Amino acid sequence: MDLITAYQLEIMLFMCGMCGILAFMTLITKTLPGKTKLILASMEISAMLLLFFDRICYVYRGNTSKLGFYMVRIGNGLVYFFLLLIPFLVTRFLGDLYKNECMLSRTPIQLTVADVLFGVGVVLVVVSQFTGLYYTFDAQNNYRRAPLHVLCYAVPFLIVLLQEWSILRFRKKIKKRSLTISMTICIALPTVSSVLQIFTYGVSLTNMVTALVVCVFYTYTLNFLSEAAERAKIHELQFYNAAKKKEAAMFEQTTAALVNAIDAKDKYTRGHSTRVAFYSKKIAKEAGLPDNVCDQVYFAALLHDIGKIGISNDIINKVGKLSEEEFGQIKLHSIVGYQILSSIRQAPFLSVGAHYHHERYDGKGYPDGLVGEDIPEIARIIAVADAYDAMTSNRSYRKSLGEEEVREELRNNAGTQFDPLFAKAMLKVMDDEKNQYKPETD
Repeated sequence: MDLITAYQLEIMLFMCGMCGILAFMTLITKTLPGKTKLILASMEISAMLLLFFDRICYVYRGNTSKLGFYMVRIGNGLVYFFLLLIPFLVTRFLGDLYKNECMLSRTPIQLTVADVLFGVGVVLVVVSQFTGLYYTFDAQNNYRRAPLHVLCYAVPFLIVLLQEWSILRFRKKIKKRSLTISMTICIALPTVSSVLQIFTYGVSLTNMVTALVVCVFYTYTLNFLSEAAERAKIHELQFYNAAKKKEAAMFEQTTAALVNAIDAKDKYTRGHSTRVAFYSKKIAKEAGLPDNVCDQVYFAALLHDIGKIGISNDIINKVGKLSEEEFGQIKLHSIVGYQILSSIRQAPFLSVGAHYHHERYDGKGYPDGLVGEDIPEIARIIAVADAYDAMTSNRSYRKSLGEEEVREELRNNAGTQFDPLFAKAMLKVMDDEKNQYKPETD
């Protein structure tokens, strides 16, 4: 205690500056809600002024000049006022906390009574300035406690009791238990120091502890808001992921419905779109494309024949060779498919597959006669998978080809009909499937 007494003025000056800095930081902190920011900044400014005027009182005590006369009297009056104002602001802080955390629509009765006591305390402070109720000054302008000095601690003590009562009452509604515990301790500390203050003359223990508690309020509030922001961020991320999954599921279901509509048009090639999509993704993976591109290839392949919806059923299901005019109508399905899917701007790759999957590597395909790598990559992959499924499926005009015939077609047409890279990838896929289902031998 002697050490505190010796360096009390320096400690006050340091804490005064610290409270001022915290007040500035509070006002510029964007994460704090407006009302909370105002309450905390007011508490810190009040703590700064409390220590400032308390220090003024110590500096000018015993100073019999006119300036000293007014300084000690104004300073002491303001010290007693700020000792009431800070608990009043704590009441505001608790009211805001209960409203946000406990969803209370009305101010708790304990806090209402605490506000009334604050008003009573302010009146007593004013009265004491003219009657010497709390303190007096001797001829040398030195501060002297009055017989009823203990009364000045009664009002803040009762306010603190009401605040603690409110915390105890709503503790179960406050989500973070550590907040309840820390608030209880922080509010009680100035009261404990006030009791000690009665027995220590010449040391502003209560004022310094009060200022320290205000600093703790700032630190803990920022930490609490930081945790709340982190929880909100996690919740937002979970909501976003759930929305993405729901969106993906809806996309897949919509795609499946369109595929069913395509397959329903052609009784000879049901399941064709699904198989082409399956092999297209296999080719893309074998070629070393990223997973997200493989997924795009898959969905584009699923819908590559969607343009057949706009072609006559008689032409699609005709048994035997098509006439030149009928084949011209069939060729339009790539244009129709592009027109249908181009409106899906969030997935432009879908229309690319539908538009260009009948282009040939040598430029003899349709509808635009693109050559080589001018043909979009997705379409070059789908072209190989589409031809593979056509060769391995029974059609109205022929039976499916054997494995060796299919391999021969892929090899012979690599560089003409097919992109050599993806034709080679398809052959590797065929090898992998053959090895996967090869019976074990002794």
